[in-house]
Amino acid sequence: MRVSKAVIPAAGLGTRFLPATKAQPKEMLPIVDTPIIQYVVEEAVNAGIKDILIVTGRGKRAIENHFDYAFELEYFLEQDQKDTLLEAVREVSDLADIHLIRQKRPLGLGHAVYRARRHVGNEPFAVLLGDEIFDASVPCIKQLIDCYEEHGTTVVGTKEVPREETSRYGIVTGEELSSSLMKVTDLIEKPDPAEAPSTRAVVGRYVIDPEIFEILEHTRPGVNEEIQLTDALKELNRRRGVYAYNVAGKRYDVGDKFGFLQATVEFALKREDLGPQFKEYLLELLGSKTNSPQGGKREPETT
Repeated sequence: MRVSKAVIPAAGLGTRFLPATKAQPKEMLPIVDTPIIQYVVEEAVNAGIKDILIVTGRGKRAIENHFDYAFELEYFLEQDQKDTLLEAVREVSDLADIHLIRQKRPLGLGHAVYRARRHVGNEPFAVLLGDEIFDASVPCIKQLIDCYEEHGTTVVGTKEVPREETSRYGIVTGEELSSSLMKVTDLIEKPDPAEAPSTRAVVGRYVIDPEIFEILEHTRPGVNEEIQLTDALKELNRRRGVYAYNVAGKRYDVGDKFGFLQATVEFALKREDLGPQFKEYLLELLGSKTNSPQGGKREPETT
């Protein structure tokens, strides 16, 4: 069955970015001049998905507004003949059919996905976490869709991580079918590094069978007293099997400050309008730090 719908959980409080996220969603923080959530939506669209449900929470109205039409703004841009900006604004509104639903209580990722059950219905669907973006020649979620269509069962995106970071992820283990594909035998949510069965971590991309909704309905709270998607996937794996696919491309955890800075710098360097000037600035900055006798504080000039 064709994957035609995507769910983007975006209901988190964004506490790692306080105070910036006190009054705005973390998903609206810009990587250069494009909000994080737009990169995620564009990935789904580039994979052929035009029906997207975003699961939001209280105080996330800015996400809805971003993908809506802005008639006053468009009018003023048109009057000022700022055609390039006008086109960019209109493209955002026309990206996809965007639907929104609230997760009224912060009960975990599994619960956020469960909120999509009526919209998704009885068909496989993609899940893209709203705080991870990828730089890949083939959209990350498209790689998983292709894998799903070949094997006909749930597939989770994975990446190798340092062992000391396994406690931040769901970790999978199983039978290696190829350099990129694994038939999962177990999924463990955020294991201690000493107890992690592998270093193959589930990253924020999935293509899931709709049977997950019936499982989530009966999944009890797990780690952090939240309904964990990983726990539901374990049961789904017991029933019908789950595959793990090592996705190609670079992943940025933009819900983390360092990952956010990495993405900002690297995406800026790729821009034709900013890259050369920004690279020159960074080289100059690094040169001044290297040459400074006081670890970055430049000596005052004298005449």
